[in-house]
Parts: sequence; structure tokens; C-alpha cells
Amino acid sequence: MSDVTLEVCSREATDARFRRAFEGESQGEFISFETPELLFKVISGKRWDLLKTMTAAGPMTIREAARRVQRDVKAVHGDVQALLNAGLLKKTEKGQIVFPYDTVHVNFMLKAA
Repeated sequence: MSDVTLEVCSREATDARFRRAFEGESQGEFISFETPELLFKVISGKRWDLLKTMTAAGPMTIREAARRVQRDVKAVHGDVQALLNAGLLKKTEKGQIVFPYDTVHVNFMLKAA
């Protein structure tokens, strides 16, 4: 089973995890965002629905993804491009898209200003 953690963390925390991984300590799969605002900008409600639909579903075409979420292909194409740019989706050699994880954990903390 392949898990990913979406997190909000500082550059320093990401660098520290990289150093631990470089020393051989397993860190797991992480996709980090610098601020909660950036996370919510990249993963809007409709993009979250797309990721939920694609979780553990294997490679598919954009047209198939649009059919599964019952949305317009052009709109889903735009969301797919944003998620590809953020590193959340991958493209296969055949040009299909895939979210290569079975589970997703979201981790961030809200503190008083």
C-alpha cells in the first residue's frame, strides 16, 4: 500500500526531513506546501474530488477522470494541469494520468495569529 501525506510545513522542516532521508532514515511520501492558503489554492474542492476519485484507481485518461467526477472534460483538464504542476498527479508513458497512492493523509496545524 502506498501512502502520501499532504502537509503544511516550513522550508526548514522540509530540509530537515531531507537530511534525515539522506542519512538513510525512511521518511515516507510527503507533498509539502508552505502555507495553508497555498494548499487550499492548489487543492480546491473540485480538485479534491478528483483526487478522491483517482486514489487507488490506477492510470486513466483525462476524459475518463471527467466522466467519473461527472464534470466537463475541459474543466477537468485545467485541474489536472494544476495538479501535475504541483506534483500531485503523474503522467504515464502512455500519456494517462495517475494519482499513485492508495491513501492520503492531510496534516497541518492552525494556530492563533
